[in-house]
Amino acid sequence: MNDPRPRDPRLTLARPDLADLDLQGLVAAGRYEAPTPRQVAVPTAALRKAADPMAEQWDQLLFGELFRVLDVQDGFAWGQAARDGYVGFVAEADLAAPGAPATHQVAVPRTYAFAEPNIKSRPVGLYSLNALTAIEATEGRFAKGEGTGWFVAAHLSPVGVALTDHVAVAEGYLGAPYQWGGRESLGLDCSGLVQQALAACGKAVPRDTDLQLAFFAPIAAEARRRGDLVFWKGHVAILLDAETILHANAHHMAVAVEPLAEAIARVEAAGGGPVTGWRRP
Repeated sequence: MNDPRPRDPRLTLARPDLADLDLQGLVAAGRYEAPTPRQVAVPTAALRKAADPMAEQWDQLLFGELFRVLDVQDGFAWGQAARDGYVGFVAEADLAAPGAPATHQVAVPRTYAFAEPNIKSRPVGLYSLNALTAIEATEGRFAKGEGTGWFVAAHLSPVGVALTDHVAVAEGYLGAPYQWGGRESLGLDCSGLVQQALAACGKAVPRDTDLQLAFFAPIAAEARRRGDLVFWKGHVAILLDAETILHANAHHMAVAVEPLAEAIARVEAAGGGPVTGWRRP
């Protein structure tokens, strides 16, 4: 018997003709199959709305993250991000068979991997915070990542060793351009900034603002403090203190610091409505 409760299509690997085998009996579909795990093999891979390189970017996957593929069409894999369950299309060329389990993650906003264990050698990719890699060799101050190049080892941390201050992590993105659906250090959106900052601190959270609003514990506005989150419809910001926010936003087209009162007035004047909630991660 099908579950009568509605399922969020952003997080449900199902369509009328095909669905995840785990959803059999829960959603209606023409057939059910087990997804095939794939791993992101490029520094960042766009997760898009449709199997088209010009389609809207809903999210980004980072190097080493897993993507559960259920179908391939027109050079795009349709599936679900293992990190947060988001469903969409990823270019098939950006994916590879999973390698060894990740041993390390990037622990700085961005870092290069090099062709050789030498900073004068050719860069082979620019990797963002929280990208995953399996270290297969070390030499001096360098560590070789499987499927990529040599990282400066000080820019990596072992998987499971988390940072402790998500606000400080978010501040490392100050000035980064705004990018719809982005999670990379070279460009990201409001909820991507929150997700990235908390992921670096060992906290897995949903991708979109409405999902984050529902996920975190509510607080009273008067109780707000550094590290709390303030939400509007379709937007979220991180409190640096009770009266100042840091957020990736389309007004500044960047990650910027702004007085909270000015942001509230500006958003409401632009038709974005009032604050919808205060949350504590």
